[in-house]
Amino acid sequence: MLSHYYLHLALRSLRRNKILTALMVVAIALGVGASMTTLTMLYILSGDPIPTKSGQLYYVQLDPQDMDDYIPGGEPEEQVTRFDAEALLAAKRADRQAMMAGGGVAIEPGRAELRPFSVDARYASADFFPMFEVPFRHGGGWSGGEDTARARVAVISKELNDKLFAGENSVGRPVRIEGSEFRVVGVLDRWRPTPYFFDINNGVYREVEQVFVPFSTARDLKLARQGNMNCWGDEVVSDLEAVNAPCTWIQFWVELGTAEKASAYHDYLMAYSGEQHRAGRFQRPPNVRLRGLMAWLDHKRVVPGDVRIMNWLAFGFLAVCLLNTVGLLLAKFLRRSSEIGVRRALGASRRAIFAQFLIEAATVGTVGGGLGLGLAWLGLWGVRNLPEDYARLAELDLVMLATTFAVAIAASALAGLLPAWRACQVTPALQLKSQ
Repeated sequence: MLSHYYLHLALRSLRRNKILTALMVVAIALGVGASMTTLTMLYILSGDPIPTKSGQLYYVQLDPQDMDDYIPGGEPEEQVTRFDAEALLAAKRADRQAMMAGGGVAIEPGRAELRPFSVDARYASADFFPMFEVPFRHGGGWSGGEDTARARVAVISKELNDKLFAGENSVGRPVRIEGSEFRVVGVLDRWRPTPYFFDINNGVYREVEQVFVPFSTARDLKLARQGNMNCWGDEVVSDLEAVNAPCTWIQFWVELGTAEKASAYHDYLMAYSGEQHRAGRFQRPPNVRLRGLMAWLDHKRVVPGDVRIMNWLAFGFLAVCLLNTVGLLLAKFLRRSSEIGVRRALGASRRAIFAQFLIEAATVGTVGGGLGLGLAWLGLWGVRNLPEDYARLAELDLVMLATTFAVAIAASALAGLLPAWRACQVTPALQLKSQ
């Protein structure tokens, strides 16, 4: 009941001086709106893309280059050669393992009203789908046997399925890719991992590819590849994507269920590199990295630097707004010294006075939070209109919605601590004597 009474007093006090109240509300709203816009972007861009399994996923790096520009213990290649990827895949030393590369293919629709068009593709091994918990609307991925057989099978996105098959279950139906007929074995559900962790070379916040085919099949048909490639040596190689080509261009991920398995796999990579060094393929001493998913994203600094800087600036602006609010609340509360003196003389404790004025400050924060939420939404709308690849992700979800109000109330309560404490220190005798 006392809290309701204090709230009633707070509302009556705030209505008494509307201009001062409006200034405090706007100060809180501007600080909260700016800080929550940037915090939401940081929350979205730096989030865990697969929280249920990120602690079990590891990115493999080897060092197969020649001795040119060699630095002992330096960072190895970010991708692996085709020879090494296929050797690690065949060894099956992890719970799951997947080799992959990006590409682009032409789709030849079976409908007369549609002309051929190009889409992004991903060439991967069978474990890609269960390893990354890829959601399916229809069907599923292909099997390891179909990898080995270089089967003409494909998984397509929901968007491509809508375009080619009007959203129907297309599992088992044919689709022509680069002049060859493939059988659809699965249709993805809506899926956009953020960031696009398994291949950040082709874009950190990009859309998922629309076609997935076995890596072996893609190489058998020589489907076009996209992404970075690093080659070395003086030998002229006619096919840079051949098994023995001295070029790194493939991403290799493994799933390891325990820390002990991760340690054992690291030891295996060191032993494998030692074997390749003794065989003459690796000129450099064994040098490997096995980073967990989040460590890999941190190593690659996937969050844009300008987002981090803007986040710090926005919270600095919030601090300035809070200081202004502290000054306004202090002036407002101390102007009511005579009222406080009367209440103290009638038996109100310092704790009661402190609670009353803290609730008044929290009320300002609640109203400011509502206005700040609107400003944050407006700020995110502005971000969505930027030409950056992450702009379309700028949405305020329930977590950040609750955070916005929590920040607003906490900020206003923090701003009200000093003014409320000063108010409860008012000596009633002095105030009554001055009346």
